[in-house]
Amino acid sequence: MIRRAQFKKPRNKLEESEISFHPPIIKDNLCCNCPSCKKIVFLEDLKNNLGVCPICSKHLKIKARERIQYIADADTFEELFGDLKSNNILNFPDYDQKLSASQDQSNENEAVITGVCEINDIKCCIFAMEPFFMMGSMGSVVGEKIARLFEYASERKLSVIGFTISGGARMQEGMLSLMQMAKVSAAVNRHSKLGLLYIAILCDPTAGGVTASFAMSADIIAAEPQALICFAGPRVIEQTIRQKLPPNFQKAEFLLEKGFIDIVMPRYDQKKFLTDMLKIHTFNQEKNAV
Repeated sequence: MIRRAQFKKPRNKLEESEISFHPPIIKDNLCCNCPSCKKIVFLEDLKNNLGVCPICSKHLKIKARERIQYIADADTFEELFGDLKSNNILNFPDYDQKLSASQDQSNENEAVITGVCEINDIKCCIFAMEPFFMMGSMGSVVGEKIARLFEYASERKLSVIGFTISGGARMQEGMLSLMQMAKVSAAVNRHSKLGLLYIAILCDPTAGGVTASFAMSADIIAAEPQALICFAGPRVIEQTIRQKLPPNFQKAEFLLEKGFIDIVMPRYDQKKFLTDMLKIHTFNQEKNAV
């Protein structure tokens, strides 16, 4: 660590005994640098602001359980299928070690959390993908948990709220991973045919097979500000077509302008938005039943 006057030679013996300057020590668990504006942000302020930078409003990645915590009413979330875990079906090199490391890093069994909760006293199903478990990649267990959740919701006539954040299909599981696109999409379709509501909130990033399946199959598709939403990323496209892409290409605001999503929704407005949508749908269900 470089200190003030470190390379300055004392002029006399009195200066040698002078108390040297020591910069303040900031603990790693006290603050962090925002990846967008590069400013130092206290973690407590970041937590109180739902993981949104208070300086530049950058929506940072947060854990799946934190998302559910700020959306669901207190003590109403009940996890489903939490005991399911991936295994190295194809004997892919180093996959066992990556699974173990991801479980330790995220403290989760898999890259998605599924369950039931209440949002302002309205019961619904909810899933949130875990960005700190292999970047929320979709393996066979992720697809199985989400498909089971839609089947559970269909049986009980419940709406589904989904938070997607993923790099896409998990390459270590090959075709078994890609099959989840069709499996989950079929479960979403059966849920839709019963007249039930599915709202997806796309977070940064939502990419690959997740975008090409259940992320874009919702009745209402919302996205967080400046979220990257794509099948192939902008760098891959630029290298393929040898052309420079427009500014903010594949960002949430760009997709809203082109009609691919319905609304860009800041994190602190999401609970009210979801409550309003659930109330409208519940009212229409009751009205049709009469």
